[in-house]
Amino acid sequence: MSRCARLFVVSGPSGVGKGTLVAKVRANRPQLGLTVSATTRSPRPGEIDGESYYFIDDDEFSRRVEAGEFLEWANVHGHRYGTLKSEVQKNLDAGRSVILEIDVQGGLNVRHAFPGAVLVFIEPPSAEELERRLRGRKTEDEAAIECRLANSRKEMECAPLYDVRIVNDDLDRAADELERTLDSYESDGGTN
Repeated sequence: MSRCARLFVVSGPSGVGKGTLVAKVRANRPQLGLTVSATTRSPRPGEIDGESYYFIDDDEFSRRVEAGEFLEWANVHGHRYGTLKSEVQKNLDAGRSVILEIDVQGGLNVRHAFPGAVLVFIEPPSAEELERRLRGRKTEDEAAIECRLANSRKEMECAPLYDVRIVNDDLDRAADELERTLDSYESDGGTN
């Protein structure tokens, strides 16, 4: 059976475990293509331009936005970050699928820029469990937690716009489901 390289986008509310799931899948699939993002922030010690990020200034970033070179981009803490279409295409042309872990708004923006992308929404088992996970991280104050919870309610409303929805109630089971999703879309376009 032939395999088709695809672009996969994994999104979901903060605290749902997207990063952990994607890291688990990447560990099992080293052949997945990696993309280098662009940013307007300065390099940190040890970071290498073209490997860690493409470090570009605000004017260059704006020029690339205007030229339509980004699949998605966002302003984060006063700096802009974005996924270049050329980075994704380079991997797809080499026959490697790509998996991006980005926020819900960015995921929906990718759908417009790259209609063939497969959007996967990671859901919590419940709103209560999501709140428990956010509080359990102990990385934000009460105001930040409340903001993330309010945002999660809005993000959950976007779940029906995604191609696949996976409930992260058990990490191993959810990772297996994400891997099966990749297999399905790579094998036959996701018609299973």
